[in-house]
Amino acid sequence: MTDLLSDKICLVTGATRGIGRAVAESFAAESGVVIGTGTTDSGATQITEYLKTSGASGEGMRLDVNDVDSIVELQTKIQEKYGAVSVLVNNAGISRNNLVMRIKDAEWEEIIETNLNSVYRMCKTFMRGMMRQRYGRIINVSSVVGHIGNVGQAHYSASKSAILGFSKSLAMEIATRNVTVNMVVPGFIDTDMTNVLDEKVRDNLLSNIPLGRMGQPEEVANAVVFLASSQSSYITGSTIFVDGGMIRH
Repeated sequence: MTDLLSDKICLVTGATRGIGRAVAESFAAESGVVIGTGTTDSGATQITEYLKTSGASGEGMRLDVNDVDSIVELQTKIQEKYGAVSVLVNNAGISRNNLVMRIKDAEWEEIIETNLNSVYRMCKTFMRGMMRQRYGRIINVSSVVGHIGNVGQAHYSASKSAILGFSKSLAMEIATRNVTVNMVVPGFIDTDMTNVLDEKVRDNLLSNIPLGRMGQPEEVANAVVFLASSQSSYITGSTIFVDGGMIRH
């Protein structure tokens, strides 16, 4: 263990598996106090167990990112037990594949609510404590699909793309309080979501990735740890692509 995040209170949403779990475990390895959220009590317990196994301080807590009361309750619990959150990682999100002509309004609204509106609510709730202590790191996890689009994912792409404008604007608003806001944009990462793809689809994806392979959750977590630490103190409103070279500028 090192101490890049020593004594920092770190909150990671969607931490039961995949990228969220990798981020939480990486924060723990850097001596952060880690609060990971899951959508169910069993998910929260699972997070508590793997954090305890790693010897980390912190625990899992239940959170519904679509429920304002749930977010406020979470903030109160963390504040009373640990103190103000110093690092917020907005990772929770969902995907529903469907062509635009077949998307139902309720489906569109669910994606926007969970992937975009939750980021706004989480930032608004937790940035106040950061501003008071004049220190904070907000990292919003987007997706390469938000930059290049994808057939059947217009609603998902829209939600992830919108996070870019929100993050850049918020970064400008709170920079004078020493609170930074940045984005990490994963490409196609080897998680439960990509494991269900059939071989033909996976081969097609790999042909568009210069490094020729899927990324690992830990590789995304490395970028998040950097942005969460003091090593990124002069970086805000920026985006790190962890995509194997898919997006070329």
